[in-house]
Amino acid sequence: MSDLLERLRGRGWRMTAQRRVVAEVLDGDHVHLTADEVHARAVAKLPEISRATVYNTLGELVTLGEVLEVSTDRRAKRYDPNAHRPHHHLVCAGCGAIRDVHPGGNPLADLPDSERFGFTVSDVEVTYRGLCPNCAAA
Repeated sequence: MSDLLERLRGRGWRMTAQRRVVAEVLDGDHVHLTADEVHARAVAKLPEISRATVYNTLGELVTLGEVLEVSTDRRAKRYDPNAHRPHHHLVCAGCGAIRDVHPGGNPLADLPDSERFGFTVSDVEVTYRGLCPNCAAA
């Protein structure tokens, strides 16, 4: 069983066939699918699943804090099931591929008091941009 499915079962989330398929599609490391990609993969597993059901399920998963909604550029939002381990993203400027990265250090500590402007900082999102090996070779 996937990590996401286990977490959802542990929360007592009602597991319909449609919800299960969406969770299965989102399972894995470095998964950052758009809603349309989730829908296409879900239809391959459960042909009768509707686009609205996929969108609603993704919204519920984000609200529950089990999936992150990632917006790294002006492209479509992506959904990341790696919601319980702090991480940053590495994004290819060519093809849009996204990878989770876990650099050392504490990015909160890297922001000096003089640059906080009185804010109490509680979270940091870092996006590294560059070219993946395939785009760099092209």
